[in-house]
Amino acid sequence: MGCIVWRETFLLQILSVTQVIIVGPYLAMLLFLFLIPLGMYSPCIREMGTLGPKPALIGHRGAPMLAPENTEMSFLKTIEHGGDGLETDVAISYDGVPFLMHDDTLRRTTNIAEVYPNDTGKAASFFSWDALRKLNAGTWFLKNKPFVGMGSLSKADQKQAMNQSIYTLSSFLRLADSHNKLVIFDLYRPPEKHPYRNLWLRKVLDVILKEAKIKRHLVLWLHNSVRSFVQSVAPGFQHTMGRKAPIEDLLKHNIVKLNLVYTDILQPFPMIFPNLLEKYAAANITTNFYVVNEPWLYSLAWCSGAHSVTTNAVHLLKDLSQPLFLMVSGSLLCLRGGNRVVLSGHFEVPPSALNTQGMLQQMQTRQLNSHFQSGGKSLSNVFCKSHGP
Repeated sequence: MGCIVWRETFLLQILSVTQVIIVGPYLAMLLFLFLIPLGMYSPCIREMGTLGPKPALIGHRGAPMLAPENTEMSFLKTIEHGGDGLETDVAISYDGVPFLMHDDTLRRTTNIAEVYPNDTGKAASFFSWDALRKLNAGTWFLKNKPFVGMGSLSKADQKQAMNQSIYTLSSFLRLADSHNKLVIFDLYRPPEKHPYRNLWLRKVLDVILKEAKIKRHLVLWLHNSVRSFVQSVAPGFQHTMGRKAPIEDLLKHNIVKLNLVYTDILQPFPMIFPNLLEKYAAANITTNFYVVNEPWLYSLAWCSGAHSVTTNAVHLLKDLSQPLFLMVSGSLLCLRGGNRVVLSGHFEVPPSALNTQGMLQQMQTRQLNSHFQSGGKSLSNVFCKSHGP
């Protein structure tokens, strides 16, 4: 009997040690993630009155949380919810018709398995437009629900989604023009052996300039090859670069906007180059970040000085009246003692943030009083510039 008790005790001790080994690092990591932002530059710590205007909203393939992506319904939903622009992807059919499709194949966003079951792996651009227009581009959306937490559609929206088809570039541009919306698109060159492989840009430009005749200032031209040729035959486009570059180079190539992935909000700037967006803006070069869906990330883009964001969630971000976390640095009180820093201040947090930001709620209802052990550069240099030493 004593042997059994000893064995059970030994097993319990092993279990306790195992729990500590597993839970300990996990808790340490949570604490690290909680505290590390306090030692970093934040663009949302600003002087009073320096926050720029709310970034414009460009619908990523329309409103893909409300309707099938890259369809007429999706773009109409973006417009309905007050989006400022429309983003899409353009491919060329085998007979030279520019149409909207993100994927290389038609498997994910059409019913090709039902209509052309032997061609599901065939590149979308190898279908004629007559074949493409026969496909349904909406039923997959109702079956698969591509986004978590999408909610249910009304019966009217379900019926509309079920009747969506592949959209042409011409129709897309006419819709945007009629509602005075910006457009930005990725262009996909046709694969080898495609009859329009070397004529695809000409086909796209013909649709823009001669067929749809969209107002040129609404076009954010992103494609970088033969940019000088495009500028010569289609003056008036807003030329956009998909990467950061020295201001001198951008101005030399008449670039007026940068289209950057959202991770550039975090690195290498504004952490390392906190004023870079301001320098671009001073040279009349605005910045768009993609794909920004979460309110906290949109808030960070707003604080960073972004002019616009490409998003799947126009219907959600439109209601944000100010950044979720905005600290006015002029209100901070900084007390130093040796190598310890005491920070006291307030966060401006909208009521809409309180339901989802428990930590921010605590910060709003009490003063933020924290003690930091700082080695080397004092944290007060980051938070308390307006008060001096």
